[in-house]
Amino acid sequence: MAAVSLRLGDLVWGKLGRYPPWPGKIVNPPKDLKKPRGKKCFFVKFFGTEDHAWIKVEQLKPYHAHKEEMIKINKGKRFQQAVDAVEEFLKKAKGKDQASSHNSSEEKNRRNSSEERGKQSAGDEKRKAAFSEGKLKKSTGEGKKRASSVSSERGSKSPLKRALDQSPRKRGRPPKDEKDLTIPESSTVKRVMTGTVAGFKWPPGVSEPTVCYQAITKKLKVCEEETGSTSIQAADSTAVNGSITPTDKKIGFLGLGLMGSGIVSNLLKMGHTVTVWNRTAEKCDLFIQEGARLGRTPAEVVSTCDITFACVSDPKAAKDLVLGPSGVLQGIRPGKCYVDMSTVDADTVTELAQVIVSRGGRFLEAPVSGNQQLSNDGMLVILAAGDRGLYEDCSSCFQAMGKTSFFLGEVGNAAKMMLIVNMVQGSFMATIAEGLTLAQVTGQSQQTLLDILNQGQLASIFLDQKCQNILQGNFKPDFYLKYIQKDLRLAIALGDSVNHPTPMAAAANEVYKRAKALDQSDNDMSAVYRAYIH
Repeated sequence: MAAVSLRLGDLVWGKLGRYPPWPGKIVNPPKDLKKPRGKKCFFVKFFGTEDHAWIKVEQLKPYHAHKEEMIKINKGKRFQQAVDAVEEFLKKAKGKDQASSHNSSEEKNRRNSSEERGKQSAGDEKRKAAFSEGKLKKSTGEGKKRASSVSSERGSKSPLKRALDQSPRKRGRPPKDEKDLTIPESSTVKRVMTGTVAGFKWPPGVSEPTVCYQAITKKLKVCEEETGSTSIQAADSTAVNGSITPTDKKIGFLGLGLMGSGIVSNLLKMGHTVTVWNRTAEKCDLFIQEGARLGRTPAEVVSTCDITFACVSDPKAAKDLVLGPSGVLQGIRPGKCYVDMSTVDADTVTELAQVIVSRGGRFLEAPVSGNQQLSNDGMLVILAAGDRGLYEDCSSCFQAMGKTSFFLGEVGNAAKMMLIVNMVQGSFMATIAEGLTLAQVTGQSQQTLLDILNQGQLASIFLDQKCQNILQGNFKPDFYLKYIQKDLRLAIALGDSVNHPTPMAAAANEVYKRAKALDQSDNDMSAVYRAYIH
């Protein structure tokens, strides 16, 4: 995109990284968020999403001037929702302008009415003075002079005019009671001000929108390539999923569990050509109806597709899928790509990478952080490592399935990071369950405890959802308890491999093991609560 002259408050099309342009507005960043070094950037809030980012000026275009162009090349549902949000913003701005104009007209009418009443009052005073003067003429000469003097003074200035002279207000400014009727402009709006885009002309009757700074509750994503970070952060999937240009490569997907099902569904929705395989073939039927093709074996899927993804339960399943009969390895030829999205240990993923590459294939590990709901919503967090070129080739797929992707370098790094993330999550879940049971046995309200936590620093969607599961006794799996226990076990082993203590994770692991012994393996991880009450 060509650089343009922009200011605070402008509506723009912003392009972040490899993602398509999206409508947004230049706003003030939070005070504690530093501006990236290097090239000139603006802080942009994207419409139709809670996403915000620093965007380089050359990646911005004026909204109105390029609206038709962008609408032609982007047809997604979420993209259209974002454009509708812009139009709604402009409509509200127009309404505020009309309301302001109406208020101004009313104030002008009131002033004119006040002045007219003032003129009438002045006329009455003159008539009264004249009448009084006539009476006084019959009196003595001294009285005549006094009456004439009073009459002259009252005739030259009406009571209204005298009051205005005595007031510090200047004529034409509305009196205090009228001024108080107007809605005061917030200090925030005054602070950020408004501006027009160079070359942008507002449609007739539409005023420039005022900029309203909103509290940013979502993690901010900073586009700062100069930092040399090994991570790449993508825009929120709600800002990009609606306008994905799907790759022309044939995509394969192996494993249609809680996570895999949502991923495949989003790949299909965004226009990818997908061939699926699952150990239990019946799970493929729904996706075949949605347009997927059926692969009879993992080897067949790999041999007929350019990039094949896999998402299975544990290290053993991941190895069997690649090395077993009719497995992935049998379909690998030079140039074939394999992306393992399973959460496994670094040793397992390194072994798989070696055998894939030895056959001329390309390998990427890409475990995902999230749950079934986030998978269905296309809001997973993807941690990738391995072949950087393959990571780039997976761009449209990662956009379809996730909100953010990180590239972490060499094979094994993503596996380690994923285990650490799930170790923290699993330990936190066990602590939540422990707190709720302690509240119960000490006679405290569990609901009140949740309400207190939700008003404090620990407040989160995860906390609220898992507590609600416990309070309602609903342990339908969103993240299997057996899998979080597996991840804790692998994270503890990771700590042992580098002689690093993990006592908190070890304690949590024992609680999950007890929950498994109570037949909670196939329930949600929040069912660890039952380990405390039995």
